[in-house]
Amino acid sequence: MKEKLHFKTISKNEILLKAGDYCKSIYFVNKGCLRIYQNHQNGEETNILFCPENWWSCDIISFSTGSTASYSIDALENGEVIYIEHHDLENLYIEIPKLERFFRILFQNGFALYQNRLTLALSMSAELRYSLFQKQYPMLMNRISQKHIASYLGITAVFLSIIKKRHVSS
Repeated sequence: MKEKLHFKTISKNEILLKAGDYCKSIYFVNKGCLRIYQNHQNGEETNILFCPENWWSCDIISFSTGSTASYSIDALENGEVIYIEHHDLENLYIEIPKLERFFRILFQNGFALYQNRLTLALSMSAELRYSLFQKQYPMLMNRISQKHIASYLGITAVFLSIIKKRHVSS
């Protein structure tokens, strides 16, 4: 398995996957933080997920089906990733059946995370989303820009600033 893993040092803002390309690799964040995001026609971006140390990152639909990626992935910090290419992972599933179980559970947990994220976005106030963000990503609060956090929460950076002031004073 070790022969199939690749190590890469990444620079802040380095793009690992661009929407429209094919997601051929799944990345494990060894150091730093990646983000999965979507570009909109008006030039704005929506952050879908942050992937700090010990998280996995890929456009799962593209990776699994071979279709083009809907999301982009880039580095929010300098860091290091370990990655494996799709065809190598498929071969390892055959050679190491327990590895297939590991990734099935990983993908199930990722799907649950996306479902929870969707529920939050559709049904909870911005203040509650911010509180939950603080709990889910406490290590990122001072590492990534407010612009990225606001995008993830679906609010403006100005409104995020107001929410943060309320949290500090309460």
